[in-house]
Amino acid sequence: MWYAIISEDIEDSLERRLGARSEHLARVTTLVDEGRLLIAGPHPVADSPDPGPAGFTGSLIVAEFDSLTDAEAWANADPYVGAGVYARVTVKPYIKVLP
Repeated sequence: MWYAIISEDIEDSLERRLGARSEHLARVTTLVDEGRLLIAGPHPVADSPDPGPAGFTGSLIVAEFDSLTDAEAWANADPYVGAGVYARVTVKPYIKVLP
């Protein structure tokens, strides 16, 4: 089943994000390689594809896991969690309807 992993950053998270970014992207790339990623990306603070030093307010990943428990475990092991980037992570089942 698909699961939405909705993460909210702490304030001024950019430096921490940059420090853990390569490890974070490596984990997400594994989902791509396994054919389990629907979509992933950050939420910029500014209405711009490059928010610069303003940074990000969070991230969204929609990926396939065997269970909610597995999705939560994967989300909680994210390098951004370990680096203190996220203030909160919510994992919810997701049903893709369109397109």
